[in-house]
Amino acid sequence: MRDRIVAAVFSLLLLAGCGGDREPVQTADPYAGMVQVESGYGTKMWVTKHEGLPVNLLRQADFSDGVYTGADFKVLRGVDVSEHQGRIDWKAAASDDIDFAILRAGYRGYGEAGTMRRDLYFVENIEGALANGLDTGVYFFSQATSPEEAEEEAAFLLDILAAYGPEKMKLPVYYDWEDIGVDAARTDGVHGETITACAEAFCAKIREAGYQTGVYAYRYLGYFSYDLSRLDDCSLWIAAINSYPDFYYAHELWQYSANGSVSGITGPVDLDYWFQPVAEE
Repeated sequence: MRDRIVAAVFSLLLLAGCGGDREPVQTADPYAGMVQVESGYGTKMWVTKHEGLPVNLLRQADFSDGVYTGADFKVLRGVDVSEHQGRIDWKAAASDDIDFAILRAGYRGYGEAGTMRRDLYFVENIEGALANGLDTGVYFFSQATSPEEAEEEAAFLLDILAAYGPEKMKLPVYYDWEDIGVDAARTDGVHGETITACAEAFCAKIREAGYQTGVYAYRYLGYFSYDLSRLDDCSLWIAAINSYPDFYYAHELWQYSANGSVSGITGPVDLDYWFQPVAEE
């Protein structure tokens, strides 16, 4: 009787895969095809990896207190401003270790009407920056909900830039779409596919007019909304407040502070670094 019980138990163990030569069950890797990145909140997160996109070669070890100490890149320091900074003394700013400026030329409101407007200080800012030897670029704050609206924004911006032309712009014209984060915003709930299509439409129209083009994004947009593989012909300007540029993919510009202080500018201002590979000089 005892032998029959032992044999029965042994048979059950075999059927359960607990004995013999049966291969163990393999579980799928939940992070296959993903990479771990900084979240910006002191933690890391997993994101899907875009194959074929160049990765960021800037290393944390090459930065000390937010200052680049490596040898692979020439680094220029700049600001990005809008009418919110009021009147700027560009001579004072240029003398305070500022090499370039990215200026808001216009914007679309996030209300239902989505009215487009010129930045009140754009002309004054671009003329002041150029007169004081600063390299310049521009951006348009978008709240487009379709590629057609993004093309309208590009046409509106090109009209503003007509008095200056591509030869005045050492930096690209950047598309700056942002999630306002309130239910009242016209862009609330717009899907990443649409956001990417809007950037493509905007940049294509700007590029046709002879300008360099780029896309501004913060971490969340760059990882979860934009399909960056469709924007590989655009310069990337990434906002990632940290002591080093932690965004996973290669980017030319890094917005490293939203609370900077620069002579000639009243109140806090965004600060940026422009990385130029030494080998390309």
